[in-house]
Amino acid sequence: MSFRIAPSPHGHVQRATSDVMRWVVLALLPGVIVQLVFFGWGVLFQLVLAISTAYVCEALCVQARDRAAWPVLKDNTALVTASLLALSIPPLTPWWVIVIGVIFAIVVVKHVYGGVGQNIFNPAMAGYVLLLVSFPVQMTSWLPPMQLSQYSLGLWDSLHVILFEFTPDGYSVEQLRTSVDGITMATPLDSAKTDLSLGYTASEALQKPIFSDFAGLGWQWLNLAYLAGGLLLIKLRIISWHIPLGLLLGLCVPALLQVAFAPDTSIGPLIHALSGATMLGAFFIATDPVSAATSNRGRLYFGLLIGVLVFLIRTWGGYPDAIAFAVLLANMCVPVIDKYTKPTAYGHRRES
Repeated sequence: MSFRIAPSPHGHVQRATSDVMRWVVLALLPGVIVQLVFFGWGVLFQLVLAISTAYVCEALCVQARDRAAWPVLKDNTALVTASLLALSIPPLTPWWVIVIGVIFAIVVVKHVYGGVGQNIFNPAMAGYVLLLVSFPVQMTSWLPPMQLSQYSLGLWDSLHVILFEFTPDGYSVEQLRTSVDGITMATPLDSAKTDLSLGYTASEALQKPIFSDFAGLGWQWLNLAYLAGGLLLIKLRIISWHIPLGLLLGLCVPALLQVAFAPDTSIGPLIHALSGATMLGAFFIATDPVSAATSNRGRLYFGLLIGVLVFLIRTWGGYPDAIAFAVLLANMCVPVIDKYTKPTAYGHRRES
């Protein structure tokens, strides 16, 4: 039995970057399947477009820096970035939207800063925010879940909408967004935020069909699927529990307090936790090892900060979901968090 001496840091689980990223993609699969079931084939086409664009951009950037492309491509970091961005946008978004977002995420946010391990912002969320600010109509055109939609879109119909913005029968995305009762559908968070701003109470806002069951038809199962994938990553020690726990506490505790003190204006912690991109953000986006805090205590604070920011933006901000903005704002705070949570070496005094 050999004893190998190696310098610090001493990782308990030694995995190559490509292996880690591969497990992240595998853990996304339950959510991808649920998203396909409730929102149609557009999800698959967005993934194909995003991943193809990411690999082309990655190869061109690496070759422009006089490096071999294949060793960088096979680390699977571009695959994860593209997948997260594709899963965050409406399934029938025009093809050029996801292409622009991925180009910005890979070329500007990742490679301009030096490539893998050098970016200060989460590339997928930076690309998402660029698209949301630049193309707000396309980025907020979510379809109703299949059970509430009056149109049934097949494989060719979905592809035709993404490529040409109309179905073969001439229906636009805006027409496809109407539910079986003729009402233009919105996401649960968007619907609740709009109704509360119009003076409805929370109980009245939650009477809409989109809030079927306990947290939003389709969205609740989507978030539970990403939760299952995230717990798998924690079990395999691909990610630590600190950021997801911090984020969910930072989001749900203020939501619970709002229920206690202002019940008429609160949709409650369960809907906050199981609607929008909460679980995808908690387990797959905020846990990016490059742009997040480094120490365990710092990760907990980092997650808490994201959760509180998500609650504040959802409640009083201009956007119904806030994961991307909260993650980028928290990324800016990472140097400060790391400074005050960095573990002190034995025998040394903590610097002020």
